[in-house]
Amino acid sequence: MSRPHGGTLVNRVLSGDKQERLLDESDDMFSLKLRGGLRKDVQNLANGVYSPLQGFMCKNELDNVMEHSRLPDDTPWTIPIVLDVPDKVAEDLDRDEEIVLKNERGKIFALMTVEEIYDYDKEEMSEAVYGTGDPYHPGVKKIHSMDEKLVGGDIVQIEDLSSPFEKYHLRPMETRILFKEKGWRNIVGFQTRNVPHLGHEYVQKTALTFVDGIFINPIVGEKKPGDYRDEVILEAYQSLIDNYYLKNRAVMSILEAEMRYAGPKEAIFHAIIRKNFGCTHFIIGRDHAGVGDYYHPYEAQDIFEEFPDLGITPLFFKSFTYCEKCGGAVDGFICPHGDEYRENFSGTKMRKMLREGKHPPSHMMRPEVADIVVNAKNKFVE
Repeated sequence: MSRPHGGTLVNRVLSGDKQERLLDESDDMFSLKLRGGLRKDVQNLANGVYSPLQGFMCKNELDNVMEHSRLPDDTPWTIPIVLDVPDKVAEDLDRDEEIVLKNERGKIFALMTVEEIYDYDKEEMSEAVYGTGDPYHPGVKKIHSMDEKLVGGDIVQIEDLSSPFEKYHLRPMETRILFKEKGWRNIVGFQTRNVPHLGHEYVQKTALTFVDGIFINPIVGEKKPGDYRDEVILEAYQSLIDNYYLKNRAVMSILEAEMRYAGPKEAIFHAIIRKNFGCTHFIIGRDHAGVGDYYHPYEAQDIFEEFPDLGITPLFFKSFTYCEKCGGAVDGFICPHGDEYRENFSGTKMRKMLREGKHPPSHMMRPEVADIVVNAKNKFVE
């Protein structure tokens, strides 16, 4: 099992008497209501998913990440974890002040110690994270919708908010215990925001051949229109695991976070997250975390050469197809047959069929998985 990123698994979740005392005192504190993505960032900070970060980044941290893809102590890190507030709110905040963080419904769930309030350049951040300033890129669009100031400082979670998918919600502390109980020393992580087709299964089981177990970790949260809904992804994967995986070789748990669509930078970020869950290996396929034509199909694999000290082993998979003559999923390293025998695992094509209530061919998607998607009332984010 891997060591946590930065050496220590962060745990900033309070309980017991201290939790009760802080809840009692919070009525008199300045409060901020956070939108969904920021609320999930707080939970991931508190539970160690984002180790070694203990709070929202201050200016020195953000500048290092944007310029060098590393924290000030040289620990690899590629994605800004920042809290934005309007100018008017920033004027009411003081350094070293303790403030209350609330969810969208106004429920108190965390405290933050304000360490720094600072300006930032949205164009600079867009170019540093996404490699483009194109306002049509969903990540760039998100940055330009942010408020004018950033607030940095450590957080503590004082109330654990329930998840609609609680039975699939395992924290890094829990996955590490689970992997140890199963006797897994080498664990491969798999990131997904889609329902599984046979190509995904081929990649997962190929990787599983070399390790003790696979950690299937669907991302749950804000996505772009056209993406599969979270509940459909989870039900489809559960069906696949129940019917086609050995019971002691696969675990599924959700990652509650928003997709940033940062391509190569997000691939590194996703690898760090799975390292914190305990994974020793992480699968990186074609166009990982990509969107549109903003990134080269294998740019998210090439970037790993820049991070030899990442502490988790990437497993790269190129394109794979169904070969009629081989009778299964293949890639160019194992199949000698020509294109006339091959059919691409086209996610776009399968998504179109499923949207129309049609089942993709059984050599493309397991019928049990297709049944779940076809029968779902709301298949896609609109």
